[in-house]
Amino acid sequence: MDLKSNEPFWLVKDGIMNSYPSLRENLECEILVVGSGITGSLIAHQCIKEGYNTILVDKRELVNGSSSATTSMLQYEIDIPLYQLKELIGEEGAIASYEACAQAISDLGEICSSIKSKAGYKLKDSLYYASRKKDVSWLEKEYKARKEAGFKLNWLNESEICDKYDIYQAYGGMLSELGASVDAFMLAHELIAYNCKKGLKVFDKTELTKVQSKRGYELAEFETGFHIKAKKIIYCVGYESANMIPEKFVDLLSTYAIVSEVDNELNQAYKDVLIWNTSDPYLYMRTTDDDRFLIGGEDEEFRNPEKRDKFLPVKAKKLRKEFLKIFKGKDFYTDFAWAGTFGSTKDGLPYIGEHKKFKNSYFVLGFGGNGITFSVTGMQMVAAWLKNEKHPLTPYFAFGR
Repeated sequence: MDLKSNEPFWLVKDGIMNSYPSLRENLECEILVVGSGITGSLIAHQCIKEGYNTILVDKRELVNGSSSATTSMLQYEIDIPLYQLKELIGEEGAIASYEACAQAISDLGEICSSIKSKAGYKLKDSLYYASRKKDVSWLEKEYKARKEAGFKLNWLNESEICDKYDIYQAYGGMLSELGASVDAFMLAHELIAYNCKKGLKVFDKTELTKVQSKRGYELAEFETGFHIKAKKIIYCVGYESANMIPEKFVDLLSTYAIVSEVDNELNQAYKDVLIWNTSDPYLYMRTTDDDRFLIGGEDEEFRNPEKRDKFLPVKAKKLRKEFLKIFKGKDFYTDFAWAGTFGSTKDGLPYIGEHKKFKNSYFVLGFGGNGITFSVTGMQMVAAWLKNEKHPLTPYFAFGR
């Protein structure tokens, strides 16, 4: 599956950061991580930190799946509002899921600091505003639910939003204190390079073709003709898992994004805030660490890469038009436009855990708008399971829930 269109901004901006070989020998390890995006790089980082002999493989060049197309808005807000999630899975699980995402933002900052990352991790406020009058009532309900759960946020009325953020039409919204942004493509490469120095073995252009369960290990066979014996396999394959797992558990969607030319004035005005609204599909906006402005959205059902990409010119024009409607008096000069595939689940939560069809294996699949923060939580869950310990979020993120 082609998970992105040609020319995502991050690929062009960062270029070829590192080069790795394909698998050309038979190897053994304790942990085999399949998938080198931000999820796989984080899981490999945790495994090396825990002292496991770890190998990372990817069928593409590293980080060339959906992590190269992500807009990397880091929020504790899940696609399903907290008050609705409480009704779906219960209050305890809903609040714990939101709290995990909030903690993940801080944890990711610590990881970036520990590896001396240059990926532009930056803490920001997060503004979620009602773009339609009819959305105010449920947004106020969500505000109350979050306040009661202990999250720090403020309610802003129409004039406060319009005056502070120069937004033309907003009917009220929530301003949360905890959000962040990062260049996930660069961060994944940094994590992989950092852990290679600590013993991680990495192979790209190495496609997994078959896994056989043997006594005491899993035998992973690859298109290159070689194999890896592993005690555990951790699949960090994102939306391609839909081709691996027999039951339907995720809806694939296409999303589109554009990024402006360098605009110092626009960047300075919005460098400390993430902005998203209640449009359906919603729009999301942020600045980049090289003084550009990014806006994404216009999501629709994923059919195939060709149809997704065919709509890119039209979607790019629509996104620019939306920017001009939201920010009166400002202009947007598009420099890059791209599309990517992401997944939506029935409850907005990821799938992290075991699947009955895959022995001695875990999946870490951070779907939805919180893919990166869910992946950080996945690090902690995998670390617990490898030690035969329980994790409180296991039943809420499990297959078959």
